[in-house]
Amino acid sequence: MASQSIMISIVIAFFITVLFSPVFIPFLRRLKFGQSIREEGPKSHQKKQGTPTMGGIMVILSIVITSLIVVKSMYELTAEIYLLLFVTLGYGLLGFLDDFIKVVLKRNLGLTSKQKLFGQVVIALIFYWIYRQYGFLTEIQIPMTDYSLSVGWVYMLFAIFWLVGFSNAVNLTDGLDGLLSGTAAIAFGAYAILSWNQGQYDIALFSSATVGAVLGFLVFNAHPAKVFMGDTGSLALGGAIAAISMMTGLELLLLIIGGVFVIETLSVILQVISFKLTGKRIFRMSPLHHHYELKGWSEWRVVVTFWMVGLLFAILGIYIEVWI
Repeated sequence: MASQSIMISIVIAFFITVLFSPVFIPFLRRLKFGQSIREEGPKSHQKKQGTPTMGGIMVILSIVITSLIVVKSMYELTAEIYLLLFVTLGYGLLGFLDDFIKVVLKRNLGLTSKQKLFGQVVIALIFYWIYRQYGFLTEIQIPMTDYSLSVGWVYMLFAIFWLVGFSNAVNLTDGLDGLLSGTAAIAFGAYAILSWNQGQYDIALFSSATVGAVLGFLVFNAHPAKVFMGDTGSLALGGAIAAISMMTGLELLLLIIGGVFVIETLSVILQVISFKLTGKRIFRMSPLHHHYELKGWSEWRVVVTFWMVGLLFAILGIYIEVWI
């Protein structure tokens, strides 16, 4: 029953996105919600100027509708589902404000870094408060061991760091056609398998709904993209997967399953540190996917390579949790 409901969740979310996107994309185009492309980015990206963005709205709606329909009809709406919906909608709204400022108010950088960080921290704090009200554990499982680290109130700081960190990490990964859609589907798919293996079917259904939603979005987001996810979708997905890792007690495993997100973030951090200390750049451009573009790789080659790396990380994460 559990495996069938997971497939049903994927299929429903996929078709919601696929069926409604052809209506939603022209709507975004009529509103002139077109992506602004950074001048310092790869020159090949300039032709993407004006491509509709905020497509993450469709992804979020698909996740919410599917989760409510499937979970309610097959199990029950649990505290976990409400928490996951809160995080997804909260970070999605923050991303929407960022996108709206970029495309409507014509401020290319959107929210300032301080404004965005403040919003991310507030959402994380509210999440943590609700998380504790429902008695979720504040222990961190060490992968490949039977040891859990009980950190008490320090878990609040960890929760803030985790939610803010991964919402930004996933956001940084959203830089090429189909890159985030594919890597997110793989990462959420891994957590769907792991939460199902734990008997947390509600989280498994939410995760599988997300897989279906992003795969449906990939139909229109694959190169050449007809629509971009925007911060609306990327921040929501990053917050959601961080929350899932916490509620499954598999927080640190996200460093492996979400390895592509981690590497992309590290490439930015290392680039900034190197330039400030030495005046030299390690990569031709960061995040890392742009480095390979500037080395002459086609956009599709970079995306597929990163998908494969993400798949290997996901398989490794599942192997560590299930078989070691």
